[in-house]
Amino acid sequence: MITPATLEFLSKLKNNNSKEWFDKNRPTYELIKVEFKNFVQDLIVAISKFDSSVKHLEAKNCVFRINRDVRFSNDKSPYKTNIGAYMSPEGKKSFSAGYYIHIQPNNCFLASGMWMPPAPQLIAVRQEIDYNADEFRKIVSCQKFISHFKTLSQEDKVKTSPKGYDKAHPEIEFLKLKSFIAIKSIKDKEVLSKTFIKNCAESFEEAYPLNQFLRRACD
Repeated sequence: MITPATLEFLSKLKNNNSKEWFDKNRPTYELIKVEFKNFVQDLIVAISKFDSSVKHLEAKNCVFRINRDVRFSNDKSPYKTNIGAYMSPEGKKSFSAGYYIHIQPNNCFLASGMWMPPAPQLIAVRQEIDYNADEFRKIVSCQKFISHFKTLSQEDKVKTSPKGYDKAHPEIEFLKLKSFIAIKSIKDKEVLSKTFIKNCAESFEEAYPLNQFLRRACD
C-alpha cells in the first residue's frame, strides 16, 4: 500500500523544496521510496496478468528519480513534488506505449498510451489510425474505456492538419494529436485504499487495447 506518509512528505516538500530540507528528511524519503518500489512491483505483477509484455520488469527500472533536471529550466527547484513510474516493455526510458502512475497530493492520476513519440513513431501511429480508423475508434469509444478514461487527452495537438492529411479527413482530430494518452484522475483517499493496486490494474486493463494498437503501429 501507499501510506499517508507519502502524501505528507510530498506536501511538505512542495513548501520546502531545498537540498537542506531534503537532506534533513532523507530517512523519511528512503522509507517512502522503498514503499513505492514495492507497490510498483506488485502493480507490475497485476498488469502482467493481462499484458505479459511487462512481466519481466523490475520496479527499479520503472520508477523515476525525484531529482529534477534543472539545466534548461528557469525553475531551479531541485526536486519533483511527485513520485511516478512508467511500465512499458522496455521500461521507463522507452517510447513504447505503457502504463504510468503519478502520485502527487491533490493531483494523482493514471495514464496509459504513448507520450510525445519521436517523429518516426508519430508518423507510424497516424498511418495506423488512417488505415484502421474503425478499429481505433472502437477502442476509444468502448464504454468500459470511457468509464475509466473518458477520452484521449487533447493537450498535445497541432493546430493544422499534419502533413499528408486533408483537413476534411474523418479522423483529423485524432491525427492532430502528438501524444496518444488516456488519463484518469484519482483522489488522494483512493491512493491510500487497500484496493488501490486492484483498481489501477482494472483501469489499465481497459487501456490495454489502446496500447496494443499503438505498439503494433510502431513494430
